[in-house]
Amino acid sequence: MLKQKITLKHIAKELEVSISTVSKALKNSEEISRDTKEKIQAFAKLYNYKPNNIAISLKNKRTKNIGVVIPDIVHHFFTTVIRGIEKYANKMGYNVIVCLSDESFDKEVINMELLANGSIDGFIMSLSSGTQAKNDYNHLKEVTEQGIPLVLFDRITNEIDCDKVVIDDQYGAFLATKKLLAEGRKQIGLITTDDYLSVSKARTEGYRKAIAENGGLVNENHILKLSSMDVDEVAIKSFLDKTNLDAVLAVNEIFAICGMRVAKEKGLRIPNDISFIGFTDGLLSKYANPGLTSIAQHGEEMGEIAAQMLIEKVESENEHESYKTKILEPTLIERDSTLN
Repeated sequence: MLKQKITLKHIAKELEVSISTVSKALKNSEEISRDTKEKIQAFAKLYNYKPNNIAISLKNKRTKNIGVVIPDIVHHFFTTVIRGIEKYANKMGYNVIVCLSDESFDKEVINMELLANGSIDGFIMSLSSGTQAKNDYNHLKEVTEQGIPLVLFDRITNEIDCDKVVIDDQYGAFLATKKLLAEGRKQIGLITTDDYLSVSKARTEGYRKAIAENGGLVNENHILKLSSMDVDEVAIKSFLDKTNLDAVLAVNEIFAICGMRVAKEKGLRIPNDISFIGFTDGLLSKYANPGLTSIAQHGEEMGEIAAQMLIEKVESENEHESYKTKILEPTLIERDSTLN
């Protein structure tokens, strides 16, 4: 007897058939030959296969609903991704159900269980910081092992085989840091989060790479690592008070704008005394005073690509499992928070 819980994927692999064939055979579908059906049903019985809730939502029972799980709605980037998903999904006749994990591992798991209980055809999601900190992806493995398509965007993990769409975060930070170096800035700070967050880790690497390529050494005191994506104004103020920076790169626009406010309170002129660049070219960046130079993450395009990848998987009859990662190129949008 198998110790682990047997899934459709196990049966499919063992009998060298597709997950879709197993699912149809267990539902006694007329599309499957009697021999194949009997073989699959006997195997499932032998190993005491029990379909879990997730298995109910399978390819031959389409709901035309897509489940989207995002970490938060504060950051403008996620709203633009949802817009892109909606745009493509609606065009293809699909509805979009959005859930918020609120950066919590537990909420992410609950959202997925809720949606996978027969109500959706597939998932598009960006991992919560709680999940990335915990490094536990069993809830995603369970979904993919039952044959439910999954597309990860922005915050992803290599632990899961599925389609992914991201921007080149490292290159985005590299581009921004190079821009600050080209202005003649010598003391460039970075406001980021702990490295468990995949995007922060990549952006920190881009910042380090640009400084190293310029022949400089990274001053570790010039890097502020916050524990989450929440703004910690006290920590940012203390960081700018202790360091004599002439430029700051922030991993999101909220950190950057908070930094600009602190700098102004210190009597610094932006961009004469200190420049700022943030990630996400959102409404805050456009309407900040001065306008914030930003790395555009092309959220809407990312959402459209994610929806296209997912719907292709949902509607595909091809059971050969191949996955791709689409990497979008970030763009530097210059405004008045940097020298032109």
